[in-house]
Amino acid sequence: MSRVMTTHPYSASARQTKKAAAEAVGIDEAYIGLMVESFYAHIRSDAMLGPIFNSRIKAWPEHLERMKQFWRSVLHNSGSFSGNPMLKHVTIPQIEAVEFNHWLALFEQTLADTAPSEAARDLILGRAHMIADSLLTGIRIHRDGLLPSRMKDVHHA
Repeated sequence: MSRVMTTHPYSASARQTKKAAAEAVGIDEAYIGLMVESFYAHIRSDAMLGPIFNSRIKAWPEHLERMKQFWRSVLHNSGSFSGNPMLKHVTIPQIEAVEFNHWLALFEQTLADTAPSEAARDLILGRAHMIADSLLTGIRIHRDGLLPSRMKDVHHA
């Protein structure tokens, strides 16, 4: 028996409100594409993170499209991304707080170079920090079986 998924009117309204707020500060679909392309160009050539990403990602165009879907979901609440980022990151043994901090620094530099407004930069960077905190917490729980009292190793701007 097939179930038809329906969107509750409030959910659709909330989704539209989130997208409109992001677009009001310049975060439209075109900017998300530019941000992802620019960021991963930095990642691919980075001495620390490049080898980690390049050893795992064999089809960069497909990965970039998935990351665009991910960020549209994060910033526009588009619902276009489905997947388990935690599972992907837990399987990378060399990822620790140092790598997440470096990832955040590269991301912040990308935003400084490309963001259409300070409000856009702040919004996206805030979400990036939450994502990094969440992923690092999940990795530590998975590896150590412990919940850290607070993510003290991930430094916020």
